[in-house]
Amino acid sequence: MVTSEIIKKLKKLHPNLKQSQLETVVKIVFQTINESLIKGKSVELRSSLGRFSIKTIKAKYNAINPSNSERIFVPPKKKVSYKMSKVLKNKINEK
Repeated sequence: MVTSEIIKKLKKLHPNLKQSQLETVVKIVFQTINESLIKGKSVELRSSLGRFSIKTIKAKYNAINPSNSERIFVPPKKKVSYKMSKVLKNKINEK
């Protein structure tokens, strides 16, 4: 599902709101999530979606370049981690 599909679904649920208002709301929600993750804070939407958090990947001092077998240093990195909520997990696994 892409952003435009989310906006269309919101429009069906709330026909009294303008499309531009819905676009602004969706943009603000995603922007707020992004800003929190950039600051290193986790975002929890427990009741419906799950938790997004930042994890640090350790530096690798003895990594090997596969093209020439040279040893290189890989600096530490950060990545976004996601853990789904129990509610979502149960809904997905229902038969």
